[in-house]
Amino acid sequence: MKAIFDNLSQDMSKLTTRRYSTSFSLGIRFLNTELHKPIYSIYGFVRFADEIVDSFEGYDKASLLKEFKDDTYEAVERKISLNPILNSFQWAVNTYNIPHELIETFLDSMEMDLDKKVHDKETYDRYILGSAEVVGLMCLKIFVDGDENEYKRLKMNAMKLGSAFQKINFLRDLNDDFNELGRTYFPGINMTEFNNIVKKEIEEDIEKDFRLGYEGILMLPKKARFGVYMAYKYYFKLFNKIKRTQAATILEERVRIPNRKKARILVTSYVRHNLNIL
Repeated sequence: MKAIFDNLSQDMSKLTTRRYSTSFSLGIRFLNTELHKPIYSIYGFVRFADEIVDSFEGYDKASLLKEFKDDTYEAVERKISLNPILNSFQWAVNTYNIPHELIETFLDSMEMDLDKKVHDKETYDRYILGSAEVVGLMCLKIFVDGDENEYKRLKMNAMKLGSAFQKINFLRDLNDDFNELGRTYFPGINMTEFNNIVKKEIEEDIEKDFRLGYEGILMLPKKARFGVYMAYKYYFKLFNKIKRTQAATILEERVRIPNRKKARILVTSYVRHNLNIL
């Protein structure tokens, strides 16, 4: 029965999420159970594309990404793929009517990582849109379950939350991106002169996105609110730790949240959620 293969495909997306991101996995666990499979499906797809451009050294990344892109569109059109990750993803796309332009925009941003090492304001905004904001919109499509009015009402907030998360990732991964991959995402910044003043300017931009993203969380359907709030609290804690860290240190090591602190975030967030004081 095809159902067995479909279940296996969704299990692979779940496994991919748990292997690559403990924080994202934690947030998904506290979504309503009906949201687990489609959100795992989104993450598995996004993770595989990102791995192609970030990790497959010694291989023809451009060819691999093109093949992945072509296979994605074919999977969505045929409603099946022998690639379990894409089979899971196409199910989510077709079930929740995720717009194809969101997929296209995301994959375009992945292509930028193949050869774009330094960004100006225009390419930076385009990359944030594709790599983060449209992923937030894919998830929002699932959260509102086809309610187009709710989707439009929350669209801007979902984009800003995704933007905040991605910019925090950029700061967290500054060492690897610059020293290992030779990339500079933040526009107009000479990384050899990266200092606390420059870092503060980036943080102020992130704080604006965070505020708008948080407002959107409060308006989410209850079945999605706590899981997204958990992800927000994790990133908020990470962001505060980054703000307390010197610019020179950011360039030398990755800032992390220990597992014991992640557990503490879970407990306090759960209490606040139950008391309706998010």
